[in-house]
Amino acid sequence: MNASAMARSGRMEAERAARGSMTEGAARAGLTARGVIYLLVGVIALQIAFGDTHQQADRGGAVAELAQQPFGKFLLWTLGLGLVGMALWRLSEAVFGSAGADGRKAHKRLLALGRCVFYSFVAYSVLSFAAGPHGSGSGSSDAKSRDVTARVLHWPGGQWIVGVAGAGIVVAGIWVGVRAIRRDYKRKLKQARMPRWATRLVDITGVAGGTARGLVFAVAGGFAIRAAVDYSPDRAKGLDDTLRSFAHTPLGPWLLVCVAAGFVLFGVFSFALARWQRV
Repeated sequence: MNASAMARSGRMEAERAARGSMTEGAARAGLTARGVIYLLVGVIALQIAFGDTHQQADRGGAVAELAQQPFGKFLLWTLGLGLVGMALWRLSEAVFGSAGADGRKAHKRLLALGRCVFYSFVAYSVLSFAAGPHGSGSGSSDAKSRDVTARVLHWPGGQWIVGVAGAGIVVAGIWVGVRAIRRDYKRKLKQARMPRWATRLVDITGVAGGTARGLVFAVAGGFAIRAAVDYSPDRAKGLDDTLRSFAHTPLGPWLLVCVAAGFVLFGVFSFALARWQRV
């Protein structure tokens, strides 16, 4: 066997391993962990809508809430390891391609790489909190957003950078919402194996949850654009402040209730994907 054939055989073995049961388990653990975070953020946002303003409706608040439960440290380690699984799954997609006819295309792999980096950071923040003294979770998303915005605004061309980044977040939010409404997620489901009730559950939670998620992203991007235009980092908002802003619309807290319920539904949707998505 020549060197080229050996290299090809090695790549095939590596890809077979990447698509094997360990990677599938990592993917399903990661989707479950994502579902837990969205479910907790949604519940906290619902509490805020009904008058409880003490918790942060973001990842840090979700982690802090989980830590307060019985066996909280065990739950945090489990959540963090699930997120590590999500990062490893996305890394395998970046290297070998994802499920589907267009899974090997460059833009799909680049998107998977970006998700790998994001979930690696999220996993690190959760595991760091689990390993250390319990304080403020993984930190306030609002403070982080303001700090990063203030730093970038002082760069040459900082206003343009923040404005373009905000516009990118708006576009990403619209893209997420449109994909949810079009039910693009169905392309990666094991539809033939799904019972009728599961199909209905995925449709309800996927459309409502994905639309709420896209709306929040788009609004957060709008706040970033406003921060750039006004040259004011305080205008930038993280997830918690963005969610709270829905309570200050003419619809009052009921819009926040709807968005928060959407986050809860997206958590349930993630659980359904953990069961029925092709990996």
